[in-house]
Amino acid sequence: MKVNIHLNKRVAVIGAGLTLFRRRLLETPQEIAWEAANKALNEAGLELKDIDCVVIGSAPDAFDGVNLKGEYLSHGAGGIRKPVSRVYVGGATGVMTAIAGWYHVASGLCQKVLAVAEEKMSPARPHPQAVFRYIWDPILEKPLNPNLIWIFAMEMHRYMATYGIKKEEIALVSVKNKRNAINNPYAQLGSNITVEDVLKSEVLVWPVQLLDVSPVSDGGAAIVLASEDVARRYTDTPVWVEGVGWTLDNTEWPARDLAYARYVEFAARMAYKMAGIERPNKEIDVAEPYDPFDYKELHHLEALQLAKRGEAPKLLKEGVFDIDGDIPSSPSGGLLGVGNPIAAAGLMKVISIYWQLKGTAGKMQVKRPVHTGVAQAWGDLMQAGTVIVLRN
Repeated sequence: MKVNIHLNKRVAVIGAGLTLFRRRLLETPQEIAWEAANKALNEAGLELKDIDCVVIGSAPDAFDGVNLKGEYLSHGAGGIRKPVSRVYVGGATGVMTAIAGWYHVASGLCQKVLAVAEEKMSPARPHPQAVFRYIWDPILEKPLNPNLIWIFAMEMHRYMATYGIKKEEIALVSVKNKRNAINNPYAQLGSNITVEDVLKSEVLVWPVQLLDVSPVSDGGAAIVLASEDVARRYTDTPVWVEGVGWTLDNTEWPARDLAYARYVEFAARMAYKMAGIERPNKEIDVAEPYDPFDYKELHHLEALQLAKRGEAPKLLKEGVFDIDGDIPSSPSGGLLGVGNPIAAAGLMKVISIYWQLKGTAGKMQVKRPVHTGVAQAWGDLMQAGTVIVLRN
């Protein structure tokens, strides 16, 4: 299969860093960004002076309460007196941050890039949902005074109705991911819960209940990307970026298929084509699909071509997506277990796959050998898909 774009340089991830994911971290956003960046540099064996350029990922400025957040974070992200760019595609930002870092190196522009994603959602008042009051079409949607939970509830209901899926089957995602998060030292909500706990939790907007949803979190994540010649000087175990993809669907959510994440399918096909993957469900060893809601992990596993449409719940029940299953899904604990500082959460998924392929995931490590992994995020007005394929 031909590569669908021209690449000047092969690109590897050679370092990664995470902060704790918690609600109401005491550190400032800049301090959170630096903690993650410094850890990534240390793992790569580099210093800030060695970095050619910096990519910053963050979601709406309003979360951190400052305007032009990319410039505000540049101190903490190590971007002073260096080429700096900021990417933002809502919830899809974290994976897009890694992709933007990749194309700075792949194009030949830079040899060593620091990609940093940060989010501090706790200060948003009265709740981070209030920030999303400003994302709606001012003529067609805003007069209805919608919020995102309404849209997710309609989407979850459509997914269940289209394929005959029960709430109990979807709740298994929350059970699995919170259980996996017990082994993640950065996680906010690792716990052993049951399907009954999910079904008895507070109803937010039916069928969405409290334990179907990821928590409000603060946190930071960072990776170092390097060209092949540089990577081989610093590590014997580089993890290669083999494919990337990103797409937007129709911004008008009533015009989209709410039962199927076509925007993720198109992004995944782009990434798989680049990586030479023809049968994802046979060639992907480990996956980190985006799971701010439990049904979204199932949605995204299907769009990533790791399950047929409507069949992800059946495979989940059979254990295919367990950490010892055929395609471990969210071994990190995902957003449901680790937390959801939006931009940082997406990059956390990339880092989870990087550590799995490097064999340094600790208690999160998948027991059998893994060679190819996929991380994915989703966002903006729920129509942006970003996908990255890594291989060791």
